[in-house]
Amino acid sequence: MPSQPPESTLSIAFIVRDPLPPIRADVLTLFGAEMPRYGVRTELVGQGGADAPGSPWPAGGMHVVGSLRSRFASVCSPLWDFLGLCRALREKRPDCLQVRDKIASGVLGRVMAALLRVPFVYWMSFPIVEGFEVRRDDIARQERGLKGRLKWAAHALRAWASRLAIYKLVLPGARHIFVQSDAMADWLSVKGFDRARMTAVPMGVDAALFDRSSVAPVDDARLDGRRVVLYLGRIAQSRKSDFLLEVAAELRKTMPETLLVIAGDAPSDDEMAWMRREISARGLDDHVLLTGWLPQRTALGYAVRAEVGLSPIPRGTLFDVSSPTKLVEYLALGIPSVANDIPDQRLVIDESRAGLCVPMEAMAFAAATLQLLNDAGLARQFAMRGPAYVKSHRTYDILGRNVARTYKKILTE
Repeated sequence: MPSQPPESTLSIAFIVRDPLPPIRADVLTLFGAEMPRYGVRTELVGQGGADAPGSPWPAGGMHVVGSLRSRFASVCSPLWDFLGLCRALREKRPDCLQVRDKIASGVLGRVMAALLRVPFVYWMSFPIVEGFEVRRDDIARQERGLKGRLKWAAHALRAWASRLAIYKLVLPGARHIFVQSDAMADWLSVKGFDRARMTAVPMGVDAALFDRSSVAPVDDARLDGRRVVLYLGRIAQSRKSDFLLEVAAELRKTMPETLLVIAGDAPSDDEMAWMRREISARGLDDHVLLTGWLPQRTALGYAVRAEVGLSPIPRGTLFDVSSPTKLVEYLALGIPSVANDIPDQRLVIDESRAGLCVPMEAMAFAAATLQLLNDAGLARQFAMRGPAYVKSHRTYDILGRNVARTYKKILTE
C-alpha cells in the first residue's frame, strides 16, 4: 500500500448529504484518510451541522454553504450546493463530479458534470425515495383531518417527484453508481440498471480505532456482577428499537442477572423520551441501561465489557439493502454477536463464523444470546474469529483500495 500520494492524482467534486465537517466513517475515513493514499482527492460540498468546521479537510477542500439546522434546509440545499460547487470549481476543474444521497442536487450534479464535460458518479447509501414513500404512508395512517390530508399531499408530491428525478434523470446519467451492499446492487439491477456499472462498498471500520487492545473498559459500577449484552448504535421508532426491550424481557425470565446496555442516542429528544417510557412501562429499569449520546471512546469502553452484541435490523425495502456497521464493529472488538437475517448481516455471519444469525423475533434473539452466554467455548471461538475476519474483509484500508481501483478505472477509461 502506498504511504504517499502518487504524483498523478484524481480530483473529485463531492456533494454530500451528511453535515460537514463529516463524522461518518464512510466519508471521514474512506475519503479523508484512505483515498489520498491512492492519489484520489476530494473537494467536499454540503451544509454545516451542529458544529462549525474545524481543521481543514485533509484530503482536498471543504466548501460549506448553509446549515442543516435551518428550517429551510430541505428547500435551499440545492442552491447552497450550487454555490458550494462554484467555490470548489474555483480551485480546479475536477476529474469527476459525485453526489451522495441527494436527489435535487443529483440532478444539479448531472447537469454540471455535462457542462464541465467530466463523468458524473452517484453514491447511494440509502434508498431515499423509498424512505419518502414510507413517510407518506405513515402520514396516511396517523394523520387525520384537513391538515393531515394536506401534509400527506405534500409528502406524496415529494415522493413522486423524487422517484422521477432519481430513477429517470440521475441514475441513468451516472457513469458509475456506488451502492451500500450487493443486495442494493441486485435491487437496482431489477429496476433496469446495469449491474456492471455498480460497485458495492459495505460499511467497514477503522482497524486502529477498533483494536480491542487499545480500548480501555469503562468504569461503571452498574455493570459489575452482571451478564452484559450490548446494542451499540442509534435508536429510533422506525428501526423498531423497542424490539431490544422485548429481548431484554425474555432474557430476564431465564437469566435475571443480564443487563442490556444500549449505548447510543436517538435522532430527537422525543424519540429518546419514547424509549425511556417504554423501558419503564415494561418494568425493565433494572435490566436495561440506556446511556444516551457518548463520545466514541467511551461507547467502545462499554462495548468491551459486553459478552454478546445484538444487531437487529428490521426487514423491508429500506433496510434489506443496507450494510449495518454495528455487527462489523462487534466482530472487530471480538464480541460474539447475534444478528438477524438481512442480506449483508447474513453474509458477514456466514463468512466470519463469528456469530449467530436468527430471524428478528424476540424469543429467537433471546435464545441465541443465552446460547452464547451459557457456552463459553463457543463464545470464545466466535471472539477469536471476528477480528481476523474484519481485518481481512471490512477495514477501510481494504475497502479504500477497492474503491480507488474503481475510480482509476472509470475515470481513465
